[in-house]
Amino acid sequence: MNAHSARLLDRVAIVTGASRGIGLAIAQRLVAEGARVGLTARRPEALAEAVAALGGPTYAVAVPGRSDDPEHRARAVRQVGEAFGPVDLLVNNTGINPVHGPLIGLDPAAARKILDVNVVATLGWTQEVCAAGMAERGGSVVNVSSIAGLAPAPGIAFYGVSKAALNHLTTSLAVELGPTVRVNAVAPGVVKTRFAAALYEGREDEVAARYPLARLGLPQDVAGAVAFLASDDATWITGQTIVCDGGVSLTGRSG
Repeated sequence: MNAHSARLLDRVAIVTGASRGIGLAIAQRLVAEGARVGLTARRPEALAEAVAALGGPTYAVAVPGRSDDPEHRARAVRQVGEAFGPVDLLVNNTGINPVHGPLIGLDPAAARKILDVNVVATLGWTQEVCAAGMAERGGSVVNVSSIAGLAPAPGIAFYGVSKAALNHLTTSLAVELGPTVRVNAVAPGVVKTRFAAALYEGREDEVAARYPLARLGLPQDVAGAVAFLASDDATWITGQTIVCDGGVSLTGRSG
């Protein structure tokens, strides 16, 4: 247990893309601070392992499916509500980046898929929890963005475009949903996960040397920022994108 272990006591959360990496670390932090968590991701086996790692069905339930599937989103909100009660916290962590290379050669179908998962699905999840009562009861939404959405990121440029859209979606939702629902985002730099491995594998020391804090991020670094924004310690913060990047954006680099 950590020093803030009661900050999220009796809260109910959904974390998307939570079977591994940043999403699982976020779920672990929320449970450690007292929340009960619904996990979503595509692979049932990985989700089952994640639930076990979180302590079993007393603390977490899994609802497999794709974030860009409206039926999955509705089912997840319903099943988490049945297991633990109404959802207080939503963490939109799911994101994809299936392409690498210059924008000029990007397949428009891939671009649409990236936007569907990284932006449209985030809106859909938020609509779903609000329709289930969060808009009236109150709650907190935290979107996992990226510093690629704050400055050009060669090679993953359209991923950055989607995250820039996500940042704007965050501010727009914060204005619309206040005062009952707070909406914020966290924008990490390169975090040591399978998702980001292509950005540092085989040259971690070289990449880390660009960071003022001289290391790459860990999933737990992002989880701590998300837990803060979800908690009552952040009750006067909304519409913000909190940069969590070891200082690399201060150097003019995007990772």
